Amino acid sequence: MGKKRREIPTFENPIIETHCHLDYLKEEELKDVLSKTLAHNIEKIITISVAPNNLQPVLELAQTHSNIYCTQGIHPHEAKDWSDEVEKRIRENLKDESVVAVGEIGLDFYYNKSVKDIQIEVFKKQLELAIEFEMPVVIHTREADEETIEILKEYAPKMKYKGVVHSFTSGQELAKCAIDLGFYLGFNGIITFNNAQNVRDVLELCPLERVLLETDAPFLTPVPYRGKENAPYYLPFVAEKVAEVKNCELDLVLKTCYQNSMDCFLL
Repeated sequence: MGKKRREIPTFENPIIETHCHLDYLKEEELKDVLSKTLAHNIEKIITISVAPNNLQPVLELAQTHSNIYCTQGIHPHEAKDWSDEVEKRIRENLKDESVVAVGEIGLDFYYNKSVKDIQIEVFKKQLELAIEFEMPVVIHTREADEETIEILKEYAPKMKYKGVVHSFTSGQELAKCAIDLGFYLGFNGIITFNNAQNVRDVLELCPLERVLLETDAPFLTPVPYRGKENAPYYLPFVAEKVAEVKNCELDLVLKTCYQNSMDCFLL
């Protein structure tokens, strides 16, 4: 018999799931995931778009559930699929009240699934949309710290609302730059992984007032549930780890991160 996993805790203070991909969940029915998520006092969920073919599905999820919000944007992996038609659809969808950010946008020079120059061009175009529509952004960056810093320094001063560098795994220079420019940093199950001391070091340095909680479900399931598909209801483990790393009361983490989420996404 394997060791029994600790049950998922439920806290009095509500949590906001700031980054997941509900349309990618496979192991459970969505209604069951949402029911369990609410049962663990995760009050609001932001589900993220990444590609032309899921702009509409995430929007429909948000339109049909009062506690779900969404984003509209093209991930750097899919930057090669950017077109005038895609931009037109994003522009139209950004007008919907359930859309709270432009994202997931950014740069990924680790996988390079789209050519670097195209990634940069599409990232900038979507930052321009955020400026035009006065919306925050959800940024993905991997192995692209230097370019991300350069682009954020150029565009952030023109942005009424900034947003979040999600699933933060980058270096301390990018962390400091993003925080100084007014962005939040998103932390998820990675902070519970044994080999992620670099991420915990950034979290330790990041002011609690700039921390957002996320899962990035169905990816990056936190300990002690690694190996299972991730879901928003695992967020309490992320919150607990933030409190441990920051050496502060869990209640303070929950209250502060809740308010951070409301402020970041204008909820």
